[in-house]
Amino acid sequence: MESRRKGFPDEFTEVFRREIGFFPPRCFTRRISASEGLVKRSALYRNLNGHRGCVNTVEFNSTGDVLVSGSDDRQIIFWNWAAKSKIFSYLSGHVDNVFQARIMPFTDDRTIITSSGDGQVRLGQILENGHVDTKRLGKHQGNVYKLDIEPGSPHIFYSCGEDGVVQHFDLRSNSATKLFCCSSFKTLKQQSQKSIGLNAIVIDPRNPNYLAVGGSDEYARVYDIRKYQWDSSNNLDRPVNTFCPHHLVGADVQITGLAYSNTSELLVSYNDELIYLFQKNMGMGPSPLSLPPEELQKLEKPQVYSGHRNARTVKGVSFFSPKDDYVLSGSDCGHIFIWKKKSAKLVRLMVGDRQIVNHLQPHPYMPFFASCGIEDSVKLWIPMADDIRPLPDDAEKIMESNRQARENHSSSTILLTPDVIMNLLRLQRHDRADIENDEEDGETYLLGFSDVEASSEGGLTGNPADCNIS
Repeated sequence: MESRRKGFPDEFTEVFRREIGFFPPRCFTRRISASEGLVKRSALYRNLNGHRGCVNTVEFNSTGDVLVSGSDDRQIIFWNWAAKSKIFSYLSGHVDNVFQARIMPFTDDRTIITSSGDGQVRLGQILENGHVDTKRLGKHQGNVYKLDIEPGSPHIFYSCGEDGVVQHFDLRSNSATKLFCCSSFKTLKQQSQKSIGLNAIVIDPRNPNYLAVGGSDEYARVYDIRKYQWDSSNNLDRPVNTFCPHHLVGADVQITGLAYSNTSELLVSYNDELIYLFQKNMGMGPSPLSLPPEELQKLEKPQVYSGHRNARTVKGVSFFSPKDDYVLSGSDCGHIFIWKKKSAKLVRLMVGDRQIVNHLQPHPYMPFFASCGIEDSVKLWIPMADDIRPLPDDAEKIMESNRQARENHSSSTILLTPDVIMNLLRLQRHDRADIENDEEDGETYLLGFSDVEASSEGGLTGNPADCNIS
């Protein structure tokens, strides 16, 4: 009997055990959503078309029935992803690319916060008549790539910017509070300190008093929010813990993405390097440069996830499934990578964009996720394939190509910051738009609106000129 069970797909066994009463409904949902068989059946469900520029952010609301996206076109679009339709859209009020759009919880999906390349943090308030009021809440110097919301709060969230500043927002007041400016450990004792440009911020869902930030050096820093004054008086840069792979200490790298699991594990994605998973006991303490080399060697090394490439844009990283059993990342090669968290085994590799996949956002409780990248559409992925999909035949070739490109780049003396990369992409898109306008004898040229679909194997078809990168 046991040998026969081994021949059944995992999800079939879980359904059978649920039917005979082994699992309560809630436990069953969590177990089936973590099934490797379902993950390997993930396939493209739909392209959501409506933006006129690269899509930089996708987020589900707290119940998972609404998806919000933001783009280079500065529009915010609400989607009914199940019906494959746009609910409504509005202009964000930003004057540069929108990098983050989030729906505040417990606001009936009427309160939206956004950030952008213009350094602004803005609020969108949906009124009863359907109109949207927008206003500026705060300002950074440089790009603001990420915001994070205090878990369960309809009022409080945080921002980080390329100016190294972390700001606290409470929507019940009309002002932002500067908590601290993140400084390089190498200059902390100097009179003139060098700030660390920040690309990512994330709050620990298990203990919302802790937030982690990462940016233009090798360290992910964790801060205890309780140590900072809301009137911004005497708020110094004092992390309570830091994380970095041993071999990257002193390396010229930077962090583009962070994610916390429900058990306070910290996932860190490095620019043109790899992804690392840190347990709480792997920290180097508040002052990593003062840690003796022998103590550093005693620290347990983090789990490593490889095969992708993260060099050309500021990419996020995510956990996937209700119990965070998987790790998701996009790649410069246009593929979506899904690894098992514990073993770091690659279990799914899919084409997600003709150029680059930037961001992947899991559904809050179902085995679905959304993706976005250089194309102007949002993509929905669900376990709808008839059969379990193996890795593609060219998986090893794809991963080897990414590895060689990463090693070749690391040996180069030219290093581009995310800000420079995004400016180059923006200029290239503007140049192409000007060329198209000339060819159309002055008619307005709009990117997108072509219905891009995928083949059963995740291949993409459509207009390859949109948001092209060379």
